[in-house]
Amino acid sequence: MTILLLVRHGRTTANASGILAGRTPGIRLDATGWEQARAAGQRLSGLTLAAAVSSPMERCLETARALHEVLGEGRPELVVDDALSEVDYGEWSGRALEELAKEELWRTVQAHPSAARFPGGESMVAMAQRAVSAVRARQDTLADEAGAEAVWLAVSHGDIIKAVLADALGLHLDHFQRLVVHPASISVVRYTTARPYVLALNSTAGIVRDLLPEDTGRSLDAVVGGGAGSAT
Repeated sequence: MTILLLVRHGRTTANASGILAGRTPGIRLDATGWEQARAAGQRLSGLTLAAAVSSPMERCLETARALHEVLGEGRPELVVDDALSEVDYGEWSGRALEELAKEELWRTVQAHPSAARFPGGESMVAMAQRAVSAVRARQDTLADEAGAEAVWLAVSHGDIIKAVLADALGLHLDHFQRLVVHPASISVVRYTTARPYVLALNSTAGIVRDLLPEDTGRSLDAVVGGGAGSAT
């Protein structure tokens, strides 16, 4: 049982210009992206993290470092996890989204992503499997090493985060396009022995600590009627 903070990287030059960056090297945060990353870092005030993990892509590392600086002394070492890297979009990488939207595969990605494989790249199923497996394995390890309610941070990409959230929500991958994950947004998942609980999705404002459960020692059952929520 752990609490995972899923952070999407801040806005990049590719996001701003409508380009599918994929794994193209050298895609970095623009000025707005840096502001978003720093603002997301301020939202972590009052938290003690057991681990901080990032995709190896530059835009995620820049975001993670902006968050990391805010944590100050006692912050965990930033670890790079290739399993959280961007989808390998293959030949789609570096192309304009407006252009890609005219292709037949685009409609498959929208309506039936579990059937989509990018030319020269990976399938959406393979992406979801590697990302979810990595998150599940790390949360099990952290629960053993740091305690059942350890809080940890993972900085990654929109489709990766959506896949992890879909798994936590019990959604088939074909429904993951119903989820929206904005740049520098924070989504929160609490993993328990009963089930995952999604505490926040695509959150872009407010102190994250206020989203976390106050009494994690009680029953893991969902509260019928919704419960009283946070005292803050």
